[in-house]
Amino acid sequence: MSMVLNEEQNLLKDSAKDFCRDNASVSELRKLRDEKDETGFSRDLWQQMVELGWAGIPFKEEYGGLEFGYAGLGVVLEETGRTLAASPLVSTVLLCGSAIQLGGSDAQKKALIPSIVAGELIMALAVDEKSYHAPTEISCQAEKTADGFSITGQKVFVLDGHVADKMIVVARTSGQSGDSNGITLFLIDSDAAGLTCTRTWMVDTRNAANVRLQGVAVSADAVIGEVDKGFELLDRVLDIGRIGLSAEMLGGIQEVFEITLQYLKEREQFGVAIGSFQALKHRAAEMFCEIELSVSVVREALSKLDEGADNIAQLASLAKAKLCDTYFLVSNEGIQMHGGIGMTDEFDIGFYIKRARVAQQTFGDAAFHRNRYATLNNF
Repeated sequence: MSMVLNEEQNLLKDSAKDFCRDNASVSELRKLRDEKDETGFSRDLWQQMVELGWAGIPFKEEYGGLEFGYAGLGVVLEETGRTLAASPLVSTVLLCGSAIQLGGSDAQKKALIPSIVAGELIMALAVDEKSYHAPTEISCQAEKTADGFSITGQKVFVLDGHVADKMIVVARTSGQSGDSNGITLFLIDSDAAGLTCTRTWMVDTRNAANVRLQGVAVSADAVIGEVDKGFELLDRVLDIGRIGLSAEMLGGIQEVFEITLQYLKEREQFGVAIGSFQALKHRAAEMFCEIELSVSVVREALSKLDEGADNIAQLASLAKAKLCDTYFLVSNEGIQMHGGIGMTDEFDIGFYIKRARVAQQTFGDAAFHRNRYATLNNF
C-alpha cells in the first residue's frame, strides 16, 4: 500500500491541477448550466484533456494508452473534482474503457480503445433500471435470434447517454431479475434501430439519460465477455467506477474545505474572524479528520486496483461509503458556515453540495455499500 504519491503521480497531479484551474473552473460549469448546453460538456475542453493524455492513462501501450494505471487516473479525477469539471472521463474512460480492456475480445479492444484514447469515441454504460442502484435487478431482456440477439427494455441514469456514440448495455439472457447469473453485456451503436435516448437535467448540471430499447438487433459479436456470465465483469467495472468516482469526490471535498476555511478567516463578527470561535474550530477539526481518513481510503483502493488485489470489491465499497459520508458532512458544513449567502447562486459553494448529492447516489449510496461490505465479509 502506498499512502504517498510517487514523483510521477505528483507531477501529473500538479499538471492536472493547473489545467483545471486555468481551463475548467466552476465558472465553466456555470456557463454550461446557464446556456443549457446540448452536449453537457465542452468538446474543445475534452480534446485538450485528450491531448494531455488523460483518456489513455489506464490503457495498455499496445492500444495507444499510457499504461499509467488507475492511481494515475485517480489523481486526475481528484483535480477535476476540485473544479467540478464536466467531461466523459468517468463514462467513457473509467467505465466503458475498463469494460472493454477487461472483457472485450481482441477485435473489440483493437477497434475501440485506440478511438477512446484519441478522443474520437464517447461511450456510456447502461446498467440501472430503477431509481436506486441495483446491478443485479436487470429485467432488460436479450432474446436469442438466428443472427444474434434482440434486446428490449429500459435503462435510467445512463451517464453521458445522450451524447454517446456507443453504449454497453447490461441485459438478461437467462434467469430472473435479482439473479447474478444470466447477465450479459452488449456493445450497441447509439443510432441502432429501436434505441431511443432522452436526456435528463441533473441538479448538478451533469449528463444522464433514460434509454429505451425496443427489439434492438445485435450480432453475436456484440457480446462483451461471456453470455450469461457478465456479472463478474460488470461488478469489476462498477468497482473501478466506484473507486474512480470516490477520487473525484475527494477532490470536491478538499476544495469545499479550503473554501470554507478561507471564509472563516475572512468573515468577521463582533470585530473578530468567525474562525476564532471555538464551536467552529471544533467543526472544522472534525472535517479535517474525516478528510484525512478519506484520503487514506482512496489512496489504498487505487493502489490495490493497480496491484490486482483480490479484495477490490471490499475496498470499493469501503471507499464509496466513506466518501459519501464525508462529502455529505463537508458540503453541509460548508453551506452552514457560509450562512445564508452559501445558498445564493453567486457563491460557488452551492454547486458542490449539488454535486455531492448526485455523486452520493451514483453507483450506490453509503447504505448500499455498507450492506455490500458486510455481505462480502460474511457478516
